Amino acid sequence: MLKKTKIVATVGPASEKEDVLRQMIINGVNVFRLNFSHGTHEYHKNNLESIRKVAKELNVRIGILQDISGPKIRTGELKTPFELKKNDKLDFYREKIIGEQITNNHYKISINQSEILNMLKLDEYIYLYDGSIRAKVTAIDSEKIETVIENDGFLNSNKGINFPNTKINIDVITKKDRDDLIWGIQNEVDFLAISFVQNAHDINQVREILIKNNAKIAIFAKIEKFDAVENIDEIIASSDGIMVARGDLGIEVPYYKVPNIQKEIIHKANNASKPVITATQMLFSLAKSKTATRAEISDVANAVLDGSDAVMLSEESAVGIDPANAVDIMCQTIIETEKHYPYNKFNDFENLDNTDKVMRSSANLANNLNTSAIFSLTSSGKSALKISRYRPNMEIIAVGHSEKTLNSLSIVWGVNPAILINKSSALTELLKDAVKSAVEKGFIKEDKCYLLTAGFPTGIEGTSNLIRILEKEQISYYLK
Repeated sequence: MLKKTKIVATVGPASEKEDVLRQMIINGVNVFRLNFSHGTHEYHKNNLESIRKVAKELNVRIGILQDISGPKIRTGELKTPFELKKNDKLDFYREKIIGEQITNNHYKISINQSEILNMLKLDEYIYLYDGSIRAKVTAIDSEKIETVIENDGFLNSNKGINFPNTKINIDVITKKDRDDLIWGIQNEVDFLAISFVQNAHDINQVREILIKNNAKIAIFAKIEKFDAVENIDEIIASSDGIMVARGDLGIEVPYYKVPNIQKEIIHKANNASKPVITATQMLFSLAKSKTATRAEISDVANAVLDGSDAVMLSEESAVGIDPANAVDIMCQTIIETEKHYPYNKFNDFENLDNTDKVMRSSANLANNLNTSAIFSLTSSGKSALKISRYRPNMEIIAVGHSEKTLNSLSIVWGVNPAILINKSSALTELLKDAVKSAVEKGFIKEDKCYLLTAGFPTGIEGTSNLIRILEKEQISYYLK
């Protein structure tokens, strides 16, 4: 494996063709993101089928992340775009209207979720057009919210709005989201990214939908609201993974706080053995250019050094001029950065249970023995996750009994979910099958040393309690 930090790439009009998807995988993509803020179910189904076809041809395991759009708050329709100037007045009407200019320097609009206006207070701020225009609330009555514009900007119909001072407390799972979730369940996606999460309740809502439909899909909470940052501990505890979505987050909190918030969230996710994705505008220049800026390269490198399991491409791969090139630049940046990576974090995290102690001992022992790889026999994927958080400087090869478990590890740092074997209640049989398959696939050479972890009794989640050192004699034994 050339790199340990994974790459998530968004599929869109620029990358939906099979030849482009193929080159993106070759260049380093591990997971493809389907963005349900755009496109129909039929559109995403076609892309999903193309991804799986190409992955099968290349004989690689590629994860699928379904990104649920959530309750994106937007401006309503405008008769014509507004050219807003500092000190202009902008009124937000509670009833649905067509936005228009009232007089010189005075405008009126409505928004798609008018109930949020009831939650606003005097002197709070409203950010329009994804943060480019700031308005301050100056008056409130039964008909409208009056604001004053604090900087120049153009405003069009259906543009995003943020309320960085207001706890909006709305249901983050819309009817559209519920329909999209059912689509994801039916099409067996591997990960769900939930937008605008505010607290653990939002994650539990999604979990209930999955349980009701007898589905097991990893839920990633997108951290992009100020109240999500405040509730980060309970969100991490209730989620299967975290996405640091820095676009809206940089509007919801002061922009200069985002780097430290990113580092803190990544560390907390690492400590909880929850995979974490760093996302949004990582190589944004590549949407329109063949080269990235030095600042963007440093941003990717720092996200890797912070401890991200994966870094993500959005516009760069969805609508950019050369998605495969964007992946290649990100991949090369990761490879170079990992030459100076702070590996072997054996004392950085608290032990959550006995499995943590066994996995820390395994990673530490593998480092002391200078093994060529660690093999993790895992039924649920959790033991491989727990080894990963210690960031050993060798490949972690997951050996599982189900495609779903192995797919769930495609986003986890340093884990190669490469070996599928039959389930067995006999430990010796499992070890034999694992070693034989690893040799056949070229992961084991008889003159090298390896470490293997497993659980007994077999097939029971959370029972990883066994460590085996594999050298020439042991490898020969299991092969015979």
